[in-house]
Amino acid sequence: MFETTYLTNHFLIAMPTLGDPNFFQTVTYICLHNEDGAMGIVINRPMGIKFGELFEHMGIESENPYANRLPVFEGGPVQPQRGFVIHQPAGEWNAMITINNELCITTSRDIIGAIAAGKGPQKTLMALGYAGWDAGQLDQEMANNAWLTTPANHQILFQTPPEERWHAAAAAMGVDLALLSTEVGHG
Repeated sequence: MFETTYLTNHFLIAMPTLGDPNFFQTVTYICLHNEDGAMGIVINRPMGIKFGELFEHMGIESENPYANRLPVFEGGPVQPQRGFVIHQPAGEWNAMITINNELCITTSRDIIGAIAAGKGPQKTLMALGYAGWDAGQLDQEMANNAWLTTPANHQILFQTPPEERWHAAAAAMGVDLALLSTEVGHG
């Protein structure tokens, strides 16, 4: 049997051989991982809509031109209609979970209104949906070499262009994904 390592506040980097269309070439930020399972947000799949469109859809008037331009991400296949905001601690929100002293995740409308008003956290990532794993499922996927893992990096999370995050996350741990074979076999 393999030893369980909890991966809260880590990136899961999909191996090139991971063919599941929900996770092909993704970087997933793990918000929670314990003996009951895991929850993460895919951080490199923009949906083609911006915060401003989301504000409008929610009937929230925005005074924040910067936030209006931020992309909304496809966070994962579970509850794709539900919003999740990954952010640095700033304020208290109704449905906020503190991951550590540097990052939180909030699912309540009050943070969206604060961002639109320019009074929310400065660094945010908004996603619709999340990725979930049952107890032991992620551990088994790790044992099957479906993922690389590295501690989360704020530069990648908030500043690296989304299309560069998969390679950047792997490069942060010294791995060049272009050199990893997509073929499985024995030499």
